[in-house]
Amino acid sequence: MVLIIDGHPVHKAKAVQTWLEEHASRISMFMLSGYAPKLNPDELLNHDVKQAVGKAWPRDRDGLKSAVRSWLHRRQKQPEVIRNFFEARHVRYAA
Repeated sequence: MVLIIDGHPVHKAKAVQTWLEEHASRISMFMLSGYAPKLNPDELLNHDVKQAVGKAWPRDRDGLKSAVRSWLHRRQKQPEVIRNFFEARHVRYAA
């Protein structure tokens, strides 16, 4: 298994490092830089959500939460759109 992670502190925690050492024969880990949005397919989804929800301008936290959940539920039914996030040239390594 190949595990690609970013530089978030939790990924560097002692417990995580110990677990990875114990499973080193089955897992290869590659660490991205601490902040690499152009290399993370999930950032393409984040951008998609911001574009869609930003047009509605929710007025409060509950409205924002509802709008984001609604959009993500819609995307959940569109696997081809999600697949495209992983097929973008700069994130193809993750596909």
